[in-house]
Amino acid sequence: MRSWRTESSEQLFKHRILTLERRHLAAGPDRRQALVLDTPNWVNVVPLTADGRVLLVRQWRFGVAAPTLEIPGGMVDEDDARRAAARELEEETGCRARHWRKLGALHPNPALLSNRLTTFLATDLERIGEPAGDGGEEIEVETVPLAEIPRLIAAGTITHALVVAAFYLLAQSPPDASEDAAPEATPPAGG
Repeated sequence: MRSWRTESSEQLFKHRILTLERRHLAAGPDRRQALVLDTPNWVNVVPLTADGRVLLVRQWRFGVAAPTLEIPGGMVDEDDARRAAARELEEETGCRARHWRKLGALHPNPALLSNRLTTFLATDLERIGEPAGDGGEEIEVETVPLAEIPRLIAAGTITHALVVAAFYLLAQSPPDASEDAAPEATPPAGG
């Protein structure tokens, strides 16, 4: 398989959450163009309570013009993925976790997107307040037994592909995998 090298690129559109580029590529004598959405890395958090329930968030998604049932998640801004996960958990659920485990990292859609999605399991949760969102989010928190998640996916109640992937990673994770301690401090809200 040939490896395509970027010879040049043009920025077609720029926004805080994405940049659309036209890349001019070469592989030997062959040339082609590709459109790429250059986006920040993302995180997902599977928050699991001591009694085996998952904290889910319901929020309006403009792309499908409907509310969706998801897990907390968002962009990795200037911080690392683990700190971003802690920030998103707190913003979207009002909880902090004492223990974290990285479940895996995926490319959400490598045909068009440049980013990676890292998914974490958050356990030993502590409620510290109400969900604050990021200023533009309207969020409702729901709890569902972890055992009910496959049924919710099969029924089309959970349709976000990255959330489905997170539960797949959780199901493939060894139950005795070690957990890491929480980040030292949760950064201020802002993403």
